[in-house]
Amino acid sequence: MAKSTRHRPGARKLRRDFSWIAVLGVILVIAGLVGLVYVAVATLTTMILFGWLLLIGGVVGLLHAIQARGSSFFWLGVIVAALNIAAGVVVIRHPHAAAAALTMFAALLFLSAGLFRVVGSLVVRGSQFGWTLLLGVFDLLLGILVLAEWPSSSQYVIGTFFSLALLFDGLGLLATGFGGRRIVGMVSDRIP
Repeated sequence: MAKSTRHRPGARKLRRDFSWIAVLGVILVIAGLVGLVYVAVATLTTMILFGWLLLIGGVVGLLHAIQARGSSFFWLGVIVAALNIAAGVVVIRHPHAAAAALTMFAALLFLSAGLFRVVGSLVVRGSQFGWTLLLGVFDLLLGILVLAEWPSSSQYVIGTFFSLALLFDGLGLLATGFGGRRIVGMVSDRIP
């Protein structure tokens, strides 16, 4: 009986930790759903956040390069940091143009990935032929749809992708949180 009570505080802490994971999952699901309702705002917010991440990363990279000024990579570090800072400033000052450029890049990425998957599936004809072909066709269609509406599609594509990522990450954290709590409960009940 004494052994059982010794394990209970650890189980309670684990359950509490999994509860916090579930809470974070709920927050991300709500943010993803709000982003899907307000995709233009989500796109603008994502681009501004991306710009600030580039800017902060550039400043940190510059500080790191200055600390390593005796090394052979000093100038490379300074150049990369300067490019990140410049890109961050441009994205923050012109988030709509940055979203249009990123949307064009995403569409071209979908088109090229779809083309490679379709051709690859037809040439190789492996065990996953059908799924690879289907995924390739889906990528091609998505790329064509985004390009057909470009540049107006840039108002919602990035925000939709970001919101869906938040939504699915949140659902994953919810499943982890609730599943973890359940497993801890089952295991702690069986410990003598």
